[in-house]
Amino acid sequence: MFDIADLKLENLLCAIDDEGIATVTLNRPAKRNALNAATIEELVRLFSALPGSDVRAVVLRAEGPHFCAGLDLVEHGQSERSPAEFMRLCLRWHEAFTKIEYGGVPVIAALKGAVVGGGLELASSVHIRVMDETTYFGLPEGQRGLFTGGGATIRVPALIGRARMVDMMLTGRLYSGDEAVSVGLAQYRVPDSEAKAYELARACAQNTPLSNFAICSAISHMQNMSGLDAAYAEAMVAGIVNTQELNIRSSAGTDGDRVGSLKYGDRVEILEKSGDWGRIS
Repeated sequence: MFDIADLKLENLLCAIDDEGIATVTLNRPAKRNALNAATIEELVRLFSALPGSDVRAVVLRAEGPHFCAGLDLVEHGQSERSPAEFMRLCLRWHEAFTKIEYGGVPVIAALKGAVVGGGLELASSVHIRVMDETTYFGLPEGQRGLFTGGGATIRVPALIGRARMVDMMLTGRLYSGDEAVSVGLAQYRVPDSEAKAYELARACAQNTPLSNFAICSAISHMQNMSGLDAAYAEAMVAGIVNTQELNIRSSAGTDGDRVGSLKYGDRVEILEKSGDWGRIS
């Protein structure tokens, strides 16, 4: 497992438990966890390292009452960036969120309070979004004389449709409660988003790492392909994943008995974090 201390994080916290669940925390509560350039770079470094570690799932949470208020407008105003400089910054946002979406490790976001602007761009890059009763979603760029630069035009329409996104940006419309779930901004609405996020992360961690990698990368890649190319890619991924071999332990056998290999269609219970052992049911 990689040494978190080597990453020298200041705006993020990261801890990994014995089950291989990583907790990544946005840690700028005084700024409503707004994303400055330094935080984006930390996200790039951290989510570049996590897929190569023993981490089996990630819970993305935030300190304070808000998940993320988006772009740090104070830094933006003080930086006086040129168009080329801000374009390069946007590309770093894309890099960070691409690492999350395509990294192959399940990322579950525990949402609360504001999930607006760049905060929604961040949330839309994860694989499962869990909201609580305080959560609201918005894209207020239109009212602020801004335009999205971190992938909203790519990911948000995929969740809720182009027309709803345009409405959010033009009018400042907010989504919350059951409506947010019904349009696709979150998959779960619960009283305690963090507790549910950890429950889901533990469930994901029981899957084989190769299956999780395919689910959390190949599906997104295939959305960028033509139908014909996606069908070919799906067949290739299925050929690899569905013929993976695992050492398994029979529920009727004694500890340590290795009785065969995983066959397509078998249900496997992972018994150890490493994924080396499983049980056919």
